[in-house]
Amino acid sequence: MTVKINTKDGQIELTDDVIATVVGGAATEIFGVVGMASKSAIKDNFNALLRRENYAKGVVVTAAEAGICVDVYTVMSYGVKISEVSKNIQERVKFNLEHQLGISADVVNVYVQNIKVVGE
Repeated sequence: MTVKINTKDGQIELTDDVIATVVGGAATEIFGVVGMASKSAIKDNFNALLRRENYAKGVVVTAAEAGICVDVYTVMSYGVKISEVSKNIQERVKFNLEHQLGISADVVNVYVQNIKVVGE
């Protein structure tokens, strides 16, 4: 899926990979997030953290009525309050999408795929 933005000079198309890079970068900046996980990590039995170039595997973008719906698959640090970290991810993702790409996210769903003990 691509998001199309019409401007006075023409049309801009944003691919899912561009959106996933912005979303993944925003999510990994939050305290308590260890990294991004694959959206099919449980099914594939794959627990590795995704690197920046693979954020698209941990973000699902779908079209909504007025904007987009974003699913973010994360790995969080042990001992953090998951609800607060998730809320911070939602706010940061919406902010970054609006200010960096000029698109609005109607819904940002945060899925916790794993909990890691940092330092081990």
